[in-house]
Amino acid sequence: MTEHTVALIAGDGIGPEVSEAVSRVLEAARAPVRFVEHYAGVSALERGLSDVLPEPTLAAIRHYHVALKGPCTTPVGEGFRSVNVQLRRELELYAAVRPVRSLNGVRTRYADVDLVVIRENTEGLYSGVENHITDGVVVSMKVATRLACHRVARWAFRYATRRRRRKISLFHKANIMKMTDGMLLEEARKVAKLDYPNIEYAEVIIDAAAMRLVQDPSQFDIVLCENLYGDIISDLCAGLVGGLGCTPGANIGDEDAVFEAVHGSAPDIAGKDLANPLALLMSGTMMLNYLAEVRGDTACSDAADRIKLAYDKALDDGQKTRDLGGSLGTREFASAVIERLSG
Repeated sequence: MTEHTVALIAGDGIGPEVSEAVSRVLEAARAPVRFVEHYAGVSALERGLSDVLPEPTLAAIRHYHVALKGPCTTPVGEGFRSVNVQLRRELELYAAVRPVRSLNGVRTRYADVDLVVIRENTEGLYSGVENHITDGVVVSMKVATRLACHRVARWAFRYATRRRRRKISLFHKANIMKMTDGMLLEEARKVAKLDYPNIEYAEVIIDAAAMRLVQDPSQFDIVLCENLYGDIISDLCAGLVGGLGCTPGANIGDEDAVFEAVHGSAPDIAGKDLANPLALLMSGTMMLNYLAEVRGDTACSDAADRIKLAYDKALDDGQKTRDLGGSLGTREFASAVIERLSG
C-alpha cells in the first residue's frame, strides 16, 4: 500500500484536540496517510517561531502538496494578518470548496440541502490593499484579474463535470460593481458557452440570492462566488445544516491543496474535551478523496467512504457533541465513529 505524507497543521485553541481525534479515526480506518506536524498561527509564535506562517510550514506543503489544517486564530481589527489568507495567496490556492449537505441526526429547518459553494480565494477585497487617504478616510481596494476570474470559473465547471452536478449559479453584484464582478461574469459565460454547454449556468444578484437560499436551498446546486461573497455565503449555507461544525472546507490550487475546518479556534473551550471534531473529520475525507483523484489511489477513496458512512451512522444514532444537542466530548465522538467503521 502506498503511503501519502501530509502536512498536519493542528492550529490554535481547540485545533490540537480535533486534529488528534481526526488522526485517530484515519488511523483506525487504515487510511494510507502519514502526518508530519508543522505549525502556524499563535501556536507557531508560542514555539518561538518568528512568524505566524513560518517558511518551514510553507515549504512542507509545497513538498508534500497536501495539508490538513485545524483552526488558526485571527485577531479582529488589529494584529497579524490572517494565516488562512496568507496560505491561499502564497500557495495560489485559488478555489475554496465548501460542500454543504443535510446530515441525519442533525435537525435543522431544512432536510434536503445538498450544494457546494466554490469561492475565488486569492483576490477581491481580501487582497488586503488598504490605504489611509487622509484623516478619517481609508480605502480598501477590490482587485480582480482576468486570469483569476477565468481559472476559478473553469475549475468550477470541471468540478461540476467530475461530480456530475447539474447546475452552476454565479452570485454577483455586477449591477453595481460593473468592472470587477462584471469581469467574473464575462469569464464564466465564456467557459460555460464554449466548453461546458452540458452544465446549466445561471447568474443571480447576491442580495436576491441570499434571500432565495433561505427560502429554498434545494434550488441551488453549485454556487460560484468571488472572494468576499463566497466567505459570507458559505457560512450562511453552513447554518442551513447545523453550523460550521458540520461543514468541511478545502483550498485547492494547481499544485497544492489545504483541507481545513472552517470554524474558529474557540479558545474558551480549548483543552476541555468539548470541541466537535466533525468538520475537520469531514475535511479529512475530502482530503482522502482528493488524494484518490490526483494520485489514483483507490485505498484513499475506500477509507473516505468508510469514514463518511461511520460518522453518518454515529450522528443518526444520536452520538453527537454538545453543540449539536448531544453529550459526547471530542474523544468520545471520535470513538463513536471508530466503533462504526466497517471493513
